[in-house]
Amino acid sequence: MTADSPVTVDEVAAEVTHPLRRAVLRPDGGDVVWAGDEDPATFHLAARTPDGRVVGVVRFSPAVCPWRPAENPWQLRGMATDATVRGAGAGRALVAAGLAAVAARGGDLLWCDARVAAAGFYERMGFTVVTEPYDKPGIGPHLGMLFPLPVDESGRSGTSALA
Repeated sequence: MTADSPVTVDEVAAEVTHPLRRAVLRPDGGDVVWAGDEDPATFHLAARTPDGRVVGVVRFSPAVCPWRPAENPWQLRGMATDATVRGAGAGRALVAAGLAAVAARGGDLLWCDARVAAAGFYERMGFTVVTEPYDKPGIGPHLGMLFPLPVDESGRSGTSALA
């Protein structure tokens, strides 16, 4: 992936995310099919290179935030990028597309359990750390992170602050 061959981001079926989830998030085994994957409100995004190769995936689903009340909170989960393209914009493109889609669905808060090693990426995307590190058994240390979505005067989420 180079600057002149950017990724495209599309909504995909959950099954499309499984190979990268397995390779990046659960290389030592573990479930890559999660409760809520097939919920009609949940959506999955994939970043693809011009030749169609999936190099990044993420899931967004409505979910109560454990750290802050919100009217329409959403969770980012299962973010994974192929190691060969890290730092080239695939993750940024996935999160930006997801933020816009969540806002369009009326979301007012996006939250995630971020691996400690990925917290810097999320902070650069505008997320804020709101917890001390905690362990997710079998996965490792995580931080709770939030991204409040802008709400306009009518009370609807908007994407103007995301541009």
